[in-house]
Amino acid sequence: MKSLIILTALLSISLLSCAKETPQVKHASHMDSSGKNLENIQVVNDEDPICHMKTAGSIKDTAVYKNKTYGFCSVSCKGEFKKSPERYAQK
Repeated sequence: MKSLIILTALLSISLLSCAKETPQVKHASHMDSSGKNLENIQVVNDEDPICHMKTAGSIKDTAVYKNKTYGFCSVSCKGEFKKSPERYAQK
């Protein structure tokens, strides 16, 4: 019985620590530089690597990392990416 309780506690702690790794990005329209979608830009991702929104047809900003251009739904997601791009960049 003790081992079941310990196992449950360890599993709960593990799940909570994984949940905290996802950044909480607040999207605000006033944070976009132009408010318009960028067009005719080739990016390596079809979803925002930060918030996982689909970016096809709605890219607001881009960043280049290791010669690859990444598209973002907002300036705030781009800012989060730039803090640690190796964490979010496609392998």
